[in-house]
Amino acid sequence: MSNDGVNQGRRRFLTGATCVVGAAGVVGAAVPFVGSWNPSAKAKAAGAPVKANISKIEPGQMVTFEWRGKPVYVVRRTPETLKNLENMSGDILRDPSSAQAKQPAYVSGVHRSMAGKEEYLVIVGLCTHLGCAPMYRPEVGAEDLSTSEVEWMGGFFCPCHGSKFDLAGRVFTGVPAPTNLDVPPYSYESDSVIVIGVDQEVG
Repeated sequence: MSNDGVNQGRRRFLTGATCVVGAAGVVGAAVPFVGSWNPSAKAKAAGAPVKANISKIEPGQMVTFEWRGKPVYVVRRTPETLKNLENMSGDILRDPSSAQAKQPAYVSGVHRSMAGKEEYLVIVGLCTHLGCAPMYRPEVGAEDLSTSEVEWMGGFFCPCHGSKFDLAGRVFTGVPAPTNLDVPPYSYESDSVIVIGVDQEVG
């Protein structure tokens, strides 16, 4: 009688212990499985799209987002800025029509933007010389960037080696940078949100 009681007690203990260990194993297996649903840092670095809210960018302001580990500058340009870009001559710019630039086919014109969205400039914020991050210098007539021949009309200045770009990311002549700043693939999800890394569908 006493042996049967002990045996039954052991059975209950072993059954309960087995259930606890089994449940722990299931949880342990589920954690990495659930974790696998989220994109890894490696996947993000490989080029996962990034949504950017541009609704609060004021005219004349620049905001920086990160995509593929690179800074992407989004500038909301003023009507005056757009007019100044149209007046920039080929004597000042190395590639005014962006013939040699890296940019999507749906980005065109002197503004280097989508048709109907000219006020927004979207460019990769890395100098095409050696990859430094150019500084945003929108002030017209800046003394340190103007010359006796050319008044600075706003743009980007690379502090590493002195390359200059206008507010369409077009490179000046006589500077180390060989080409215009790159334009990444991007699209408009709405008037206030762009998706960096996804091409705009052209219908």
